[in-house]
Amino acid sequence: MNSYNEKVMDHFKNPRNVGSMDDADGIGEVGNISCGDIMRIYIKVDGEERIADIKFQTFGCGAAIATSSMVTEMAKGKTLDEALVMNNKDVASSLEGLPPVKMHCSNLAADALHAAIKNYREQKLGHKDISDAAEAHTH
Repeated sequence: MNSYNEKVMDHFKNPRNVGSMDDADGIGEVGNISCGDIMRIYIKVDGEERIADIKFQTFGCGAAIATSSMVTEMAKGKTLDEALVMNNKDVASSLEGLPPVKMHCSNLAADALHAAIKNYREQKLGHKDISDAAEAHTH
């Protein structure tokens, strides 16, 4: 663990927004079989399509927990479109860097957030294919 900086260690030891959400508007779950990390992100969306509340549950290494914590902090209060453009580099940068062998953890955190937004939009649109709409928001 000594290869992690202070900010990563703070989010690992004192993760923000931990837990589940029974009334979530969207849930995203991703995993990496090779390392065993699994992340689930829950979002509550307000009438202006802002992330009003966000929680996470992560089974994984310290970096996986830290990136989950950071992505929830970054996404809270953002519109869904703003959150969709957040990526793994943004998460790692906000944590002031991760060891190269742990960069995949920041990919999982951003992917879980994007999956929760996709899940919300699919439910809202009645399970229509929204890949074109989601793609439009990332450019």
